[in-house]
Amino acid sequence: MEPTTRQRIADRLREGPATASDLAAALELPTPVVYDHLDHVAQSVGEDEQFLVAPPACRDCGFDGFDDPVNEPSRCPECKSERIAEPEFLVDEA
Repeated sequence: MEPTTRQRIADRLREGPATASDLAAALELPTPVVYDHLDHVAQSVGEDEQFLVAPPACRDCGFDGFDDPVNEPSRCPECKSERIAEPEFLVDEA
């Protein structure tokens, strides 16, 4: 049986950290689709695992206190820069 998209995303995140763009390229999916699946992946990881998120950060001022770390913001609320590093995701052993 073929693994689901969410299983494929979780399996890739068990290999090491990745951004939504990395996952989209590896799995041949549009980046917005990957973001849609990430919340569900976070809720469905095994009991002996944890879903980790390195939040997005502004490349100009370093701000990383975004409200939703599982989303890619368009601009920094502090300095208004649009140079935002994507969040990175990882499924790791608890």
